[in-house]
Amino acid sequence: MTDPGTQPGWVPEAATEDEEEEMPLSLRLSIADTLTLGNATCGFMAVYFTTTGILIPHLTGSQETGMARHSAATAVILMLCAAVFDLFDGLVARKLRSSPMGAELDNLSDLISFGLAPAYFVLVYGMVADDAHQRVAAVGAIVVLLAVVLRLARFSCVTPTNGMFQGMPSPFGALTVVAIVLLELPFAATLLAILGTAWLMVSRVEYPKPRGRLAGAMLTWIVLSMGLLVAWAFGAPSGQLLLQTGCALQLVMGAVIPLFATARRVNNFRDNRREARAAQP
Repeated sequence: MTDPGTQPGWVPEAATEDEEEEMPLSLRLSIADTLTLGNATCGFMAVYFTTTGILIPHLTGSQETGMARHSAATAVILMLCAAVFDLFDGLVARKLRSSPMGAELDNLSDLISFGLAPAYFVLVYGMVADDAHQRVAAVGAIVVLLAVVLRLARFSCVTPTNGMFQGMPSPFGALTVVAIVLLELPFAATLLAILGTAWLMVSRVEYPKPRGRLAGAMLTWIVLSMGLLVAWAFGAPSGQLLLQTGCALQLVMGAVIPLFATARRVNNFRDNRREARAAQP
């Protein structure tokens, strides 16, 4: 009878078990990872509704003018849902646990929901608004996508200090971009505002991390934004005005939040200087 140890390609059973135990990554998804995958799904479906409900009707001539309200609202609501998943997966990961794949899954999902989806929304906006602006809108969409890619790459390499992000967080940036589009400003103003938001995402301007009360405030704002979008989509009285007001507030927050963070940093610097002077003999 042939000894199995002499057969080519034979590996001892004990060695196989040791290799399985030494696998660096676990393929079991945690609860936080499941929420992260929900984030990616919402981002993909936002692209789907932007294509089927806005772009295709425009190309086939089955839509008169402008964006289809229902599809546009659905796409943006899905991006808001992605932001909710992104908010909760971090909280759940801190409370319970996250698999070794958690950080990579989070970055990949954020790239879909807060990079690809809003950039595609900008591209379709340019095609629907005016064919003459299509190429310029494509440039703006590419800038948004690359800004999110750089933002996420830098986040993976730099650890936030003092509970602050460097640059506008990608979920907040994505929502700001779509708010600019929904405001229906003149094309030049819209493009400049989009480019400004992209710059804020890759800048060193500080934004606070959404924790505690700030996380609760952010969740409340997202739910309110969903309500405004639904009212606008179904033609509620003053729905257009309410939506524009909400979009304008999103832009104001994007500009004002870093001012508060900068003011707090300056105050802390002054306090430290005073303490240092008081400690001198």
